Amino acid sequence: MQALMQDRPLTIPHIFHRAERQFQDKRIVTTTLRGEVESTYAEWASRVRRLATVLDQLGVPEGARVATFGWNTQRHLELYFGVPCTGRVLHTLNIRLFAEQVSYIAEHAADDVVFVDRSLLPMLWPVADQLTTVRYFVVLDDGADSEIPDDPRIRDYEELLAAAEPFRGRFEVADENAAAAMCYTSGTTGQPKGVVYSHRSTVLHSLVSLTVDAVGLSERDTMLPVVPMFHVNAWGLPYAAIFAGTSIVFPGPAMKPEALVSMLERHRVTTTAGVPTIWMGMLPLLGDHDLSSLRVVVGGGSAIPTALSEGWREAIGIPITQAWGMTETSPLASVASPRSHHDGLSAEQLIEVRATQGQAVPLVDLRIVDMDTGEEQPWDGATPGELQAAGPWIASSYYGDEGRDAFTSDGWLRTGDVATMDEHGFVRLVDRTKDLVKSGGEWISSVELENHIMAHEDVAEAAVIAKPDPKWTERPVACVVTEEGKQLTSEQVFDHLRQRVAKWWLPDEVWFVDELPKTSTGKFSKKTLREQLLG
Repeated sequence: MQALMQDRPLTIPHIFHRAERQFQDKRIVTTTLRGEVESTYAEWASRVRRLATVLDQLGVPEGARVATFGWNTQRHLELYFGVPCTGRVLHTLNIRLFAEQVSYIAEHAADDVVFVDRSLLPMLWPVADQLTTVRYFVVLDDGADSEIPDDPRIRDYEELLAAAEPFRGRFEVADENAAAAMCYTSGTTGQPKGVVYSHRSTVLHSLVSLTVDAVGLSERDTMLPVVPMFHVNAWGLPYAAIFAGTSIVFPGPAMKPEALVSMLERHRVTTTAGVPTIWMGMLPLLGDHDLSSLRVVVGGGSAIPTALSEGWREAIGIPITQAWGMTETSPLASVASPRSHHDGLSAEQLIEVRATQGQAVPLVDLRIVDMDTGEEQPWDGATPGELQAAGPWIASSYYGDEGRDAFTSDGWLRTGDVATMDEHGFVRLVDRTKDLVKSGGEWISSVELENHIMAHEDVAEAAVIAKPDPKWTERPVACVVTEEGKQLTSEQVFDHLRQRVAKWWLPDEVWFVDELPKTSTGKFSKKTLREQLLG
């Protein structure tokens, strides 16, 4: 027996038309080099319609990749919708990569047009001639004084929009499985790989982001996405926000902690999201600002140190809510908000719950398997295994069919994370498979060691890497950045850890460094750290 429901595709145009008709007066604020610019959904939607015509006039074919190289701004949001709503594919380029990496990714994706903020043009233009498939570079003038080259490939975004007639009628994308956007992995091992998101996956991911036990965005919220729009489409939050009718505050290039805290306070932001390094920089400033409007601060990209989350809770009453995911999971896969079965736990026990990666969100399945045998492991909160994921917004392969070993024979994504799961499905990451320390045949979690070290009041940041050892195969080494003006010795670090971990887990050495290298998405780059310190 077949159901009698209408068969309508799940596509991004539905999100656009809903917002255009129902939320015309909602605010969009963008910080620019010239100050803040305020707009509305209605004005934004009108510009999206003009952008649709511009893409036609530039001769961008259906299915072509349209790249962006920009900050978090309203103009970037226009491209988030104007590109996929017209059957093209949005490709966000990471502005923090080296030029050679950007060139490789743009060539690999065969980008047709690149939209670039004027302030970022000096970073992109040196490799312009290497981007053999790119026909036009459309400059979004953000007030920077960067020179605009005299080149026939250069176009001005505002001039193109002003001259274009708005697209009339409804945007239509017939195939919900058509590509809507693509992002590339950070390429910590080997070359970056392309992950291609469909209209269907984007709509479903957005819907689940609106649920209460996920981010819970609503029409009453004001969101500030600190996570970059090039980083897994800002974790899908721009699409979810437009779906809900949420007001949005874009930070643009104003990414300093002082500027971000000021925006949170001034615009009475209720929801924000970013990587741990962002929240670390803001922590000392919280006491000087009224952030009582905040209801949720989402952290992701790497494990949130307990000391950091609790520091936020002590300062403003709101801990950082940990979410877990990756480029291949769109990225939302699990969220660590306490559930009803945690009622009655002590404050210390709730801290432990918030330190996990939480439960899988609806429509995502997670499992852990033995890294040697491939057998599924029990959900007992103790037995570790590789974390694997499946669901309608989980990648099934990479663009160009690369990296096949990242997917199992039964279609699950091998995340590369090692984790345990308790009887309720709460995930606790032990480590990345490549970052585990195997000492004397036993595994040591660098993540857990880092958490304990960063709980020391004089430690600003810490990372643990494996050092080759002739007797034990590997031993942990701690790399520590002290708080400004503080002094710390190796023995003080060891004394701090002796109360918290087994004796054989203690690092062999503590190396004090001025700073820890970061990846383009703000994570600690242990690959770089190993190269710097171990050669």
